[in-house]
Amino acid sequence: MPRLTTQIHPNTIRQIFFLALLIFIGLIILRELYFMLGAFLGAVTLYVILLYPKKILTIKYSWRGWTATLVLMLASFIIMIIPLAYLTSVGVEMLTPVIKDPALLKNALEDVHDFLLTSFGVDVFNAENVGKITEQIIPFSQKTLGNTMSTIGNIVLMYLVLYFMLVQTKDVELWLKKTLPLKTANTKKVISEIRNLVYSNALGIPIVAVLQGLVAVIGYSIFGVKEFLLMGLLTAISSVIPILGTMLVYLPLAIFQYSNHGVFSGVGVGLWGFIVIGSVDNIARLMVQKKLADVHPLVTLLGVFMGVSLFGFMGVIFGPLLLSVFFMLVRVYISEFGKFDANDPTKTVEFEETT
Repeated sequence: MPRLTTQIHPNTIRQIFFLALLIFIGLIILRELYFMLGAFLGAVTLYVILLYPKKILTIKYSWRGWTATLVLMLASFIIMIIPLAYLTSVGVEMLTPVIKDPALLKNALEDVHDFLLTSFGVDVFNAENVGKITEQIIPFSQKTLGNTMSTIGNIVLMYLVLYFMLVQTKDVELWLKKTLPLKTANTKKVISEIRNLVYSNALGIPIVAVLQGLVAVIGYSIFGVKEFLLMGLLTAISSVIPILGTMLVYLPLAIFQYSNHGVFSGVGVGLWGFIVIGSVDNIARLMVQKKLADVHPLVTLLGVFMGVSLFGFMGVIFGPLLLSVFFMLVRVYISEFGKFDANDPTKTVEFEETT
């Protein structure tokens, strides 16, 4: 009886070789252009935001494509980049002394510890805990500020990429439709969901943060907080953290003010944070972010930590966006290729999204 031999089809071998070559070259390109990742994400984000206004200018008002692109890029720079750069510079200027001299943070925490221990017998910020907090916060802040400066340096690259994307809008859309290896329905779903996620993260998160930061600055200045601008900036940044959010800033600040500046300042900051800042958070999220895309709080939390580590301050936006897009692509993959039937592995079942 002749022995059966299994031979791989030559087409399969060629396909595997070609895919391996593509992956190898792709990894090299990714490694060498990794420094542009923040700029590319920023360009894609601004592209999604500016695409509709660009179509209005070119279709309704018959503007030339390059003219509309330059005007919108200038507007985005004035409205978004300049304020963000200013806030970043303020944060860097105020946080640099603390990073250079960690004893400042340690002394502040020790003051809070002495007050809580004396007044309420609460031993939270003891020497051991203060040491652990300082060891975690200082390196994280150093890395954040370092990556932030790198992100600022990528602004020119971001706008260069953005210019070609906006000028060649039709080519970009056609390329996406032809390149994405998905059904037409899923291709439209991917584009639509990415657009919604970009709006939610690039517009929703900053709007909520700015509103809470402004309200915080007003309250902190009224109740005599010395560094009210810095505390307002930290309150705005902390607003992206689900559940606890701004409480991480205004509650320790209220205790510090109470222990160092009296009842009026401490209780005032605490009540302002709990009532006013908390109300702004609930109202703003309900009116802004939830109308754009319902992003799970855990995705936002993990995305912020991941994004800040990768991109610095701008990671507050890009981190949740990347994580949200990843989970969205997982859902689309299941929808595209189905799920294996547990009773019959040779069959697949269609994926049904839950609402």
